Amino acid sequence: MKGIQVQGTGKASLTELPQPQRKEGYAIIKVMAASICGTDVSTFRGTNVNVSSYPIVIGHETAGIVEDVDENNPYGIQKGDHVVLDPYLYCGECYPCSQGKTNCCETLHCLGVHCDGSMCEYFSHPVHMLRKVPQDMPWERVPLAEPLVISMHGLHTCRLKAGEHIVIIGAGAIGLLAGMGALAYDAVPIIVDVVDERLELARSFGIPYTVNPAKEDAVARVMEITKGRGAECCMEASGSDAGVRSTISYAAYTGRIALTGWPKHEITLPTSLITKKELQICGSRNGAGEFEEAIEMIYSGKVPAEKIISKVVPYTELPHMLGELSEHPGDYLKVVGLFHTEA
Repeated sequence: MKGIQVQGTGKASLTELPQPQRKEGYAIIKVMAASICGTDVSTFRGTNVNVSSYPIVIGHETAGIVEDVDENNPYGIQKGDHVVLDPYLYCGECYPCSQGKTNCCETLHCLGVHCDGSMCEYFSHPVHMLRKVPQDMPWERVPLAEPLVISMHGLHTCRLKAGEHIVIIGAGAIGLLAGMGALAYDAVPIIVDVVDERLELARSFGIPYTVNPAKEDAVARVMEITKGRGAECCMEASGSDAGVRSTISYAAYTGRIALTGWPKHEITLPTSLITKKELQICGSRNGAGEFEEAIEMIYSGKVPAEKIISKVVPYTELPHMLGELSEHPGDYLKVVGLFHTEA
């Protein structure tokens, strides 16, 4: 079979791979669609510190049809089911797993990062890590459930409520999906980014407020929007130094902050202000138990996730698109590759 493999920095190709063999507790998935994540791009660039060795098959935003599975499995997964892969493989035994925080497993393995990924024609995956999707859900939309899970987990970490303001820093795929998710929760999203084109896109998605901190006093603008209170919630989705630091200024007293972006190094924060405002700052990593909600949100149209799709291509073009996304990141939000055309 064919798969998308990164051999080293700036080197990716469509590669011959062995067909997967089903083993107990696993299912064989006929991959129908997979989308490129920023993690895949950083692996291609050679900047993903979590990738221990090359070559590696990338991909973790993947959807397909169950081709082979034990009919007597306890999870109700049957041959022919349409599914999306939960790509975060956990041990189930460590302390975080015992608390239901499988997203923080001490030995977490993400497909395409810590082990070979699922951007290939067929893939073997644990049955309990498959999530059913409606049979009539368009294939190009199904992989978007995975990034939406990350966005929704950030909103859940903030404990966002209807009517509250949430400043979302970073108008990439995760930030824009979080903005649409906040709208679905009847909250008021404020998207902050330094790229005007991304802010224009956010407004076209129905985001009511956008702020460019490179062109205006962002804190003053947030205070104006919130009538001097500050935002009850903030979600940092850029991983930039300035983005992380600014959450403390945007947040209202007793505000709730979710740090979803991954900074490349340590960031100095004014802890006295955190104490003064009694801010609640939490990390927000991946997601746990949120795939069903994400699937329903996309299928029902509550979150029109398809708006972030910049391009749909045959899977054979995915190695080329990796280079495009690496060289011209501002031109794309999400690229989806379609594998088998027959259902």
